[in-house]
Amino acid sequence: MSLFDAFSYRDKRVVVVGGATGMGNATARLAQDAGANVVVMDYADCDLPGVTAIRVNLADRNSIDTAVAECGGTVNALFACAGVADGPGIERINFIGHRHLIERLRAEDMLPRGSAIGFISSAAGLAWRSNLPQLTEFLDILDFDTAAAWALDNGCAHYMFTKQAVCAYVAREAMDLISDGIRINAICPGPTDTPLARANAELWLDFGADYRAKVGVAAATAMEQAYPLLFLCSDAARVVNGITMVTDSGYLSAGITEVFPAGTPMAKMLLDG
Repeated sequence: MSLFDAFSYRDKRVVVVGGATGMGNATARLAQDAGANVVVMDYADCDLPGVTAIRVNLADRNSIDTAVAECGGTVNALFACAGVADGPGIERINFIGHRHLIERLRAEDMLPRGSAIGFISSAAGLAWRSNLPQLTEFLDILDFDTAAAWALDNGCAHYMFTKQAVCAYVAREAMDLISDGIRINAICPGPTDTPLARANAELWLDFGADYRAKVGVAAATAMEQAYPLLFLCSDAARVVNGITMVTDSGYLSAGITEVFPAGTPMAKMLLDG
């Protein structure tokens, strides 16, 4: 035993939702390398050797229930990495489905004391504090179908609102979850080179390019985002709960403090909505 064992996933079982591609795939590979027994839940096929693959459609409540039943057993860490940029069902895939999966795991006593949940949010969700009254109204709706209908009826079935919902959910559920010994946190990645980002390259990968050129860094790799996500769900982060960690190489901080003036308007927009 060593002090550094707190960072290890040896003898732990983790579930990575969205582990077939992108940051989810990097998270699954890193958890496996850290010693974990990895279960990947995804709508896409997962060809990562040594993992248990379970098909799930986050837009379908019955599919989630079936996937949880197939998974069974203890889950020491749940990584909620799946997401889409747009399209039908975005409100379910990006948030409602993840929440339902967490609720099913808790109902089946699959998340023991000492377990942790890690979400991938987005810069699009940073203004959640400014929109908290509307988000609270939405989050108070616990029924899967009713919540989805509310999002559609209120014009909130889009990327920005779903990512705000993730950030708000992490913050407001942290106290209740820690009472059962479960921690919950999220990362908020800056531009990251993934298949989803490349499909929206003009919007996502060009974002902050002027800042990265000035400081001499590249867009993050998926693995560089997996590192802090795994940390947040490790025993080393035992006192970290209810936060959204911004992982953007300092772009937002530079904009807020106006040391990078070109980023200040965007930082204000991202934080104030």
